[in-house]
Amino acid sequence: MSHSWAVRPPHPVLRPLVSRYIGYAQDDVTLAVHRGLPSRHVTLVISLADPVQCAGLPGEGRWQAMVGGLHTAPALITQSRLQRGLHLELDPLGVRTLLGVTAAELSGRITDLADFGGDLARLPERLAEAPDWPSRFDLLDRTLAARATEPTTPPAELAQAWRRLRHTGGLLRVGELAEEIGWSRRHLGERFRAELGLPPKQAARVLRFERAGGLLRAGHRDLAAVALAAGYYDQAHLSNEWRALAGCSPRTWLAEELPNLGYEPAEDPA
Repeated sequence: MSHSWAVRPPHPVLRPLVSRYIGYAQDDVTLAVHRGLPSRHVTLVISLADPVQCAGLPGEGRWQAMVGGLHTAPALITQSRLQRGLHLELDPLGVRTLLGVTAAELSGRITDLADFGGDLARLPERLAEAPDWPSRFDLLDRTLAARATEPTTPPAELAQAWRRLRHTGGLLRVGELAEEIGWSRRHLGERFRAELGLPPKQAARVLRFERAGGLLRAGHRDLAAVALAAGYYDQAHLSNEWRALAGCSPRTWLAEELPNLGYEPAEDPA
């Protein structure tokens, strides 16, 4: 299988809202179904080839472009042999500004990008007409920056809570987190879920899972050591969480998915 990747950070004005743009082109893909794993990002996928067919989450269907909210189960993406498209990693707290809805309204489901109308609905066609990855990334910059002229800023305490959870890889206890930001645990849970769609405990669970996946992708194969580094009790706990969140064991994922992944997970900014 031949494949190529292009990765670029967005324009500086967008970096609090979007982690990066990823362009992908793969020929002769043999993996019939790709598992879209839970992560810290709201995911926007725009196909430049056949529409994307996705199952496993509410809203399943077939689209030219789709938005996936934070989730705790794999999105099952049927793959044709030819893959061309763009993958954008959106910060959940930036979704209000970019899409006009909260991340909570997208949580646990797939939404057609065309549902947001206007310039976003036209993006797949315009990106397909662009001649190369730099031109496509520039088009994304212009389109998204135009929507970021009046950003919707979440409460500072909520932004701090999300930042602290990310930076600790989901290892900070919810009670400690609430104490740090000066909210009650109950108030933190209510506000966090209302904005991001997951309560803090489940968001931390996703972050630990993502940390384990990053270690596996980096070449670590001692599952007991990966479990310890990612904050699990032991290897059995890691394996159980992978079956719940990825729909398979870590070793199955390594055998089936890793050969088709051509770019590294984004690092969280300090």
